[in-house]
Amino acid sequence: MLDANVTRINKFLSEVGFCSRREADKLIDAGRVTVNGSVPEMGTKVSSADEIRVDGKVVGEKKDAPVYLIFHKPVGIVCTTDTRVEKDNIIDYINYPTRIFPIGRLDKASEGLIFLTNDGDIVNKILRARNNHDKEYIVDVDKPIDASFVKRMSDGIPILDTITRKCEVEQLGKKRFKIILTQGLNRQIRRMCEYLGYNVTRLKRVRIMNISLDIPVGKYRAFKPSELSELNNLLADSSKVFEPEQETGKKPAIKPSGPRRRRRN
Repeated sequence: MLDANVTRINKFLSEVGFCSRREADKLIDAGRVTVNGSVPEMGTKVSSADEIRVDGKVVGEKKDAPVYLIFHKPVGIVCTTDTRVEKDNIIDYINYPTRIFPIGRLDKASEGLIFLTNDGDIVNKILRARNNHDKEYIVDVDKPIDASFVKRMSDGIPILDTITRKCEVEQLGKKRFKIILTQGLNRQIRRMCEYLGYNVTRLKRVRIMNISLDIPVGKYRAFKPSELSELNNLLADSSKVFEPEQETGKKPAIKPSGPRRRRRN
């Protein structure tokens, strides 16, 4: 390499705005990334002197201007950037003129607020559950809830070989409640409800940190300058380093019985 300023290839793809580090790892593992014509190993370091391609197309030659979008995801849309596999994907639905990717996920049956960006650093900061970034949801279930349900949900539920973090839960109606999470386990709210014998009939995310949902379903808008400034202030002390035990909230008293699941709300 001619450039002494080298970095891991997943970080490189994130920094040039191609995708998040997590998505980059998937692309590398799938053999869709090449460095100077060869398929790299995970953790390979690259520089600006290297030719980096994804699916045969060169990346890193031009860095697009930063994009930060707020989107009201409809039910039925999948939060993936792999447009070849999933026809109802978020990227094709929005059809934004430059490459962007979602921060985190909402499952296909859920709706609500999700961010999209080409800024890999902000993605990694927000995704770190250990940074305690609030996500607020309104949830409808299939039968009446009571004070006992609220208490048990807020105190922590054993799912996915761990116990969910204590969280804020408030009853809003006979079958509706609000919940504020600071972690993102796979289908966490649905699994928590199922453990208590309830099925979720509607799940809507209405807030992430300082940003509240204020646009119609299926629409998107850019961050306001004040929103982005406040978000950056909230993220100022956030780590970008992946720490699995803290991210999953794993507790040593419970022995894992299977592979760690992917995060999704």
